[in-house]
Amino acid sequence: MEQVDLNRYELGGALGSGADYEVRAAVDRETGQQVVLKRPQPQMVRRRIHAGIEERTDRTLRARQEVGRAIPLVAPVLGYTERTLHDAYFGDSLGQEYRVTVEERARGIPLVGDPMARITGVPVGAGQNLFALFPLVEPDTQPPFPIHRQLLDVEEGFYQAGYILLDLRPQNVFYQPASGRITVIDCGDLIERDIDSASKGTPFRDIHDFYLEMLKFYTTPRRPPSEATGYREPHGLRPVVRFEQELDQMSRDFGEAAGPLREAALPMFEKVRGRSYGDFGGFRRDMTTYLEVLREQNCRLPDLEQARRGWAEALGWLRGEYWQRFLFQPEAELAVFNV
Repeated sequence: MEQVDLNRYELGGALGSGADYEVRAAVDRETGQQVVLKRPQPQMVRRRIHAGIEERTDRTLRARQEVGRAIPLVAPVLGYTERTLHDAYFGDSLGQEYRVTVEERARGIPLVGDPMARITGVPVGAGQNLFALFPLVEPDTQPPFPIHRQLLDVEEGFYQAGYILLDLRPQNVFYQPASGRITVIDCGDLIERDIDSASKGTPFRDIHDFYLEMLKFYTTPRRPPSEATGYREPHGLRPVVRFEQELDQMSRDFGEAAGPLREAALPMFEKVRGRSYGDFGGFRRDMTTYLEVLREQNCRLPDLEQARRGWAEALGWLRGEYWQRFLFQPEAELAVFNV
């Protein structure tokens, strides 16, 4: 990771926009490598309220420099600029200094697309629903539930390095269906494992906050949709705000689920609520058990063939124009499903 000059990169189109950052595609003029440029939200910069975002960027860069490339499945940070004016490069007139980071561009599609695309009718929740929540059709070349397994692998890597990575929402995870490989594209909410966050005036957080994210965004008591329309909307779109409240809601929802699934899920909620998992392996074992129960339940669906037809129709949405902005070749990526 090194300080870079933005003029080295040929600026491309917008890839996405979140609460804090704008992400643009670019190409390294020297190597031809496709990259992304991440900068604070221009509206925040223009209003001079981006200091917190800048602090988050600097904190993330320090942590990533310490960890290096030791953790796979995370988009590498290739470089960063000094904190200066970038109006000429981006073609705007913000009039404020800020830092831009350069990251390797992830292949695949985001599990949840840009919220603005949702407004225009794009089924932005398709990836999360098809591949994480309701994987009714699985390639023979992959073990089941690759997204869950790899998210646990990423988190365990950071945990062993002394950090806890949060905000692993589906918006921050890219997926390649053909290989089953994920890439985490945002490591901005990275906290030191052995530091009491509450001592800095913020709510206490530890590894159980990651466990809560896994349960909120990557599990559901809902049965697989019987029609394609059930795959359009994201699940758990908003970030975790109140720890206890989220657990209360999920406990109520799973309380109405089928017996085996409820029995696999509710003990996890209670252990997370009590922050009582003794080690990372304990949560991994419980999550694996839950996924095995879920897979068995899906195989016994009375309307399984109809549900798979709906799944296959929703899969076809990924051939649409919106998904072409990503490094994603739908014919090759989707052929493994034989639907």
